[in-house]
Amino acid sequence: MQKSIEKNITPAITPQALTATVYPILLMISFSHMLNDTIQSLIPSIYPMVKTNYHLNFSQVGLITLTFQMAASLLQPLVGLYTDHRPKPFSLVISMAFTITGLICMSQASHFYFLLFSVALIGIGSSIFHPEASKVAYLASGGKRGLAQSIFQVGGNAGSSLGPLLAALIIVPMGQSSLGWFSLLALIAMGVLFFVGRWYQLNLHSIKQKNKHTYSDHIRLSGNKIAISIVILILLIFSKYFYIASMVTYLTFYMIEKFHVSVQQAQIYLFIFLFSVAAGTLLGGPLGDRFGRKYVIWFSILGAAPFTLLLPHVGMLWTAVLSVVIGIIIASAFSAILVYAQELLPGKVGLISGLFFGLAFGFGGLGSAALGVLADHKGIIFVYQICSFLPLIGILTGFLPDIGANKRNAA
Repeated sequence: MQKSIEKNITPAITPQALTATVYPILLMISFSHMLNDTIQSLIPSIYPMVKTNYHLNFSQVGLITLTFQMAASLLQPLVGLYTDHRPKPFSLVISMAFTITGLICMSQASHFYFLLFSVALIGIGSSIFHPEASKVAYLASGGKRGLAQSIFQVGGNAGSSLGPLLAALIIVPMGQSSLGWFSLLALIAMGVLFFVGRWYQLNLHSIKQKNKHTYSDHIRLSGNKIAISIVILILLIFSKYFYIASMVTYLTFYMIEKFHVSVQQAQIYLFIFLFSVAAGTLLGGPLGDRFGRKYVIWFSILGAAPFTLLLPHVGMLWTAVLSVVIGIIIASAFSAILVYAQELLPGKVGLISGLFFGLAFGFGGLGSAALGVLADHKGIIFVYQICSFLPLIGILTGFLPDIGANKRNAA
């Protein structure tokens, strides 16, 4: 019976595995990403509670996010670089062990510094999970890399959107200790990731073949052109994740201060934004496969600017509407950016995945900390007025080479 199950979920090693999209693996890795990011999203969801319980200011709230994001970002490029040379199929299971430990510690934390230690453990789990999970999505893509990354990413963003809802329904009424129950989600993820690891292990020898195909299909650019393109992509990640940090960390406080809603009502608005982010993520990858990643990146970053500029100046209903529009547009960028960077540097999937996931977490953490200091000095509404200009950085996309066009011309 066990062998029959494994046979069904770990496809045989055949030449077709290099070209066929392995949807069961993509769905399992997306589901695991959803569980992983559901747990992570519980961290900002409890900020109003811990701010009151521990008598924190906005700078300290930002420090919690910074601690988590730095732990989740600094190791990712190193993990990706290491596993490019020495793949570790079951490191995904190990990542969840760190997450469970951090979650249980966070549920029992009675001191600000122990809370920082707890979120750091969850961050370490994330730094192990994301590079290898992204590589699994790449290997199972069958050439539909944008689609595969979108399926992987939509699981994570769906999980992120669930955190505020679960916090409003469970954690706010039951208290901080109820966080411990969510360790069950990590246990489920460990079980799923064990089977993903089995598929990865059985297909390890096909990875070199896949990399050879990638190299032969690649249209080479000069080193300077690649370096400039990577810098531009990093600036776009900065724009995207500084703005998202303003929404994820401080939207609840913004709604409470400007519209005088309750904590639970504010969590619902955060859930609406994060759910729209999940929806937008699913669009970006397939559109990039179809029309070219550069154009999706351009639309996703710069296209959000008119709506972010309007957001600080509208009422409560239009704040909800605009947050949905912004979430859908701005979220479509990451899958396209990640796959674009992987195509710039073929054969370094783990390194690129680790670098860009790490930058996403790192910029999010730095943004939360910096915006927290700004909020303490200038107020939370001023933060949203300043952040509304960030998507204008998207104009730099015009300097990226059109890789898709190069490939079509070569064909």
